[in-house]
Amino acid sequence: MFTFVEINKIDMNLLLISNSTNFGETYLAWPMTQLESFCEKNKLAGDSKIVFVPFAGVFINGNPYPQSYDAYTSRVKKVFEEKLGLTNFVSVHEVEDKIQLVSDADCIVVGGGNTFHLVAELHKYGLMDAISKVARQGKPYIGWSAGSNIACPTLCTTNDMPIVQPASFNTLNLIPFQINPHYLDPHPEIDKMIKHGGETRQDRINEYLAVNQNMKVVGLREASAIWVIGDKYLLKGGKKMMVFKYGTEPIELEPNSDITSYVI
Repeated sequence: MFTFVEINKIDMNLLLISNSTNFGETYLAWPMTQLESFCEKNKLAGDSKIVFVPFAGVFINGNPYPQSYDAYTSRVKKVFEEKLGLTNFVSVHEVEDKIQLVSDADCIVVGGGNTFHLVAELHKYGLMDAISKVARQGKPYIGWSAGSNIACPTLCTTNDMPIVQPASFNTLNLIPFQINPHYLDPHPEIDKMIKHGGETRQDRINEYLAVNQNMKVVGLREASAIWVIGDKYLLKGGKKMMVFKYGTEPIELEPNSDITSYVI
């Protein structure tokens, strides 16, 4: 059983995005408004040092690991330069002293992909503690999909296949609840049509809660994000959010609302 370790959250500033791209849209199109607002609030512009973590990307545009890191970095860098005007963009895989790079960053960005591989690499290079430390001190943090999942106490509510075994399931521990990104509602009529007999996301969340009864799990639908400003939690985007707690019916929260009292 995992528990959240209370920390000083007064200065934290996190943008936790469910998914990078909606179906049929260009890369990072849907969260661009959120990214712009986040950058403006944190005075990120021009040569602000953006440090990217590509470790979740193990197969990008046909490029397998480790070449995938270069492909992933190029993909995200292009958007950040062209759409956000952020030209000082460096990936942790490009430098030897990764911990110093994180310390010197103006903003940490963690991309999505395979959460198990991301967590394994962060532990391997000592970056889990390094990123957690600077984020707690107020350094802006942006993560989507796996990058939002690791803001939680553990990776236990990821959707991903465990392609590697991390040294630990513990993650950044920045927020007191778990996120299930890309949350999908049960659709029994579709399951019946395609003859799918597997578990739903809600089934898997209930399994987690059965053995972690003191935790809450947020079902973060695509095209939605959570903005953490100090001790406030704000739901952004156009989709409602589910909150699951052991022994109670899940509740659904409206988009663009203060969700603080429901998640802490």
